[in-house]
Amino acid sequence: MSTSDFFNLFLLISALHGFAFSIILFSSKNGKDKSMLYLNLLILSISLNNIQSWALENKLFQHKFALDYIQIPWHFLAMPFLYMFLINYLKITSKTYNLLKLIIPLFISSIVAQVSFVLYYSAVNSNEHQDFIYERYTSIEEIISFSISISLFIYSFYILYRREKLFPKILSYDNLKWINTFFKLSSVGYILWITALVIKVSMNFKGFMFSYYPLRIYTTVLIYWLGYQGLRQLRVLKERQHLREVLLTYPIISETKQEVNLNSTETAISNEQLEKYKEYFFKIDSFIRAEKKFLLTKYTLQNLSEDFDFSPSTLSLIINTIANKSFIDYLNEMRIEQAKNLLINSEYQNYTIASIGLESGFNSKSTFFTVFKKHTGLTPFNYRNKASLAI
Repeated sequence: MSTSDFFNLFLLISALHGFAFSIILFSSKNGKDKSMLYLNLLILSISLNNIQSWALENKLFQHKFALDYIQIPWHFLAMPFLYMFLINYLKITSKTYNLLKLIIPLFISSIVAQVSFVLYYSAVNSNEHQDFIYERYTSIEEIISFSISISLFIYSFYILYRREKLFPKILSYDNLKWINTFFKLSSVGYILWITALVIKVSMNFKGFMFSYYPLRIYTTVLIYWLGYQGLRQLRVLKERQHLREVLLTYPIISETKQEVNLNSTETAISNEQLEKYKEYFFKIDSFIRAEKKFLLTKYTLQNLSEDFDFSPSTLSLIINTIANKSFIDYLNEMRIEQAKNLLINSEYQNYTIASIGLESGFNSKSTFFTVFKKHTGLTPFNYRNKASLAI
């Protein structure tokens, strides 16, 4: 199989995969969310562009219809759909511009211009000369598309990195690392695109198709990765929003005061001081449980000292003395208790492990797994499965 054959096969398979994925995405529980609709349209535009490229490479369109052939510029729509996905996912549509109102008319105008171009030149030129003229024309169109796309990319990048004050609520549920990663990887795609355009022009619009192979493969894989990530992250986001509402409204873990693990023979403080520490500790413990401070991923001794009239060092001494553990271990025990109750609750049996761990107060899925196994000897998956079998 030649490189050209392999590439054409890739275009066909990726396009069919994209269409299938779009159907699955649209039919999913969160598929009709506005951000997912735009992400779906992004995947569809890439899939349509790939199937069109495959058809043109196999000469299925050329000179067989009244208009001979046209190349619909689906690439015009990719970055605008990504931009619309971003502002809808971040819930900032009212604070930004709906650029599709400008892009869609431009997209339609470009198709009308192509039809007019082909109709005019097909009447006065041979097929070979028409192909040459047409490639030059679509290259100009592609350069315009590239300019619009890179401008939108930079603007979207600016929103994501410089305007965080517009979407603090989303940041409390999603650190957006996956979107940041996508934007960084997308910059490579733009380098491949401009390289392909330069080669196309330098080769006088003939035999240039090989220069687009890396671009097509890279962008296709990247867009599908974004689709999978977007669907997964939106699910986690929805689950976390519901869990947070429940956890902040209703008590899930017991508010019973923690049992004191102190071995008084090992302490060097007076009995009077020890009793004061116990009294302070129980007040601290009741406060943290009642106010659910353990659910906050960044709750520190400094934060606790602002809630009590003690210094962080004094609070650390009280907790270490009475609970016989560090402040972070003390909080993690409550977080694990919370997570265990959620994992065995039938109402949340279809919720992701990530959403349960993050809403129980852990700052990452990996930290949750590590701490959970340390305290229970099981992974969250195994704990949930074991609990299900016991019912």
